Amino acid sequence: MGGSAKFIIPAVNIPGVVCRALVIYEDARGWLAELFRQDELAPELAPVMSYISLTRPGVGRGPHAHRQQTDYFCFPGPGDFRVILWDQRPESPSYGTRQEFHLGENCPGILLVPPGVVHGYLNISGQMGLVINCANRLFKGPGRREEVDEIRYEDDPDCPFRLE
Repeated sequence: MGGSAKFIIPAVNIPGVVCRALVIYEDARGWLAELFRQDELAPELAPVMSYISLTRPGVGRGPHAHRQQTDYFCFPGPGDFRVILWDQRPESPSYGTRQEFHLGENCPGILLVPPGVVHGYLNISGQMGLVINCANRLFKGPGRREEVDEIRYEDDPDCPFRLE
């Protein structure tokens, strides 16, 4: 962990998206990474819930978008992911832009994805891949009584958003 990256975090081409290195601090005990800091995040983006997932090699999650939620993904490793974003916000100067990132063990990173940006990721490594998300909205709202804030494309065979 924390060694030289095979992938470089590219400049971001979609307004509102933030991608930055996840700094891994290693010592004899293992490693530690600060996932988020209140002094580095706008108050409206502050996480209100988080979850962790493991994704099998060759498996993807998404693509989908949110109407209101901003996702704050952390890709610390193990595993490496191809993360693809599509800007589907008609008012955005980058409307229609597709951007790809490679994040995870070989390039630990944080990716902030605003509402209206379709996103998905694919585990491109030969091992289980770890992802943490610190979202700024509660899944299904307080008490899980609201509609899910997602526009899902995974099961639409005619969808233009592909992780391959």
